[in-house]
Amino acid sequence: MITVSSTQLWVHDQDEALEFYTRKLGMEVRVDVSPPEMGGFRWLEVGPPGREGMGIVLMTVPGQPIMDEATAAQVRELTAKGFAGTVFLATDDCRAAHKELVARGVEFVEEPTEEPYGIDASFRDPSGNHIRLTQTKEMSF
Repeated sequence: MITVSSTQLWVHDQDEALEFYTRKLGMEVRVDVSPPEMGGFRWLEVGPPGREGMGIVLMTVPGQPIMDEATAAQVRELTAKGFAGTVFLATDDCRAAHKELVARGVEFVEEPTEEPYGIDASFRDPSGNHIRLTQTKEMSF
């Protein structure tokens, strides 16, 4: 069986992202390592409490030899615009979670709205990544 263990978001500053995802969103650190033999590379992964085996890797945009500077600049620009990836966070009560996150300083770009699939809202992280907060309902087709 194949399962999903983590996903990755590009971030402009790992420390700023760590602060946002842990203090504002309430996630916990899964892994935070910088192996000396990897020249300053940092693997930073966070995830929701109580959901081991599921995480978000907060990865800085790499330079050479992974990406040339022009490509890295494009990735940073797309990230800042919210087009480098989207994370969907699930909740049982979107309006209550929205209220709690606003109280923690999260700025939403879309307030909770009734949609055919449930209640949905969105915000961005400090790097610009688009995050959706969704309370889904069962749908029949």
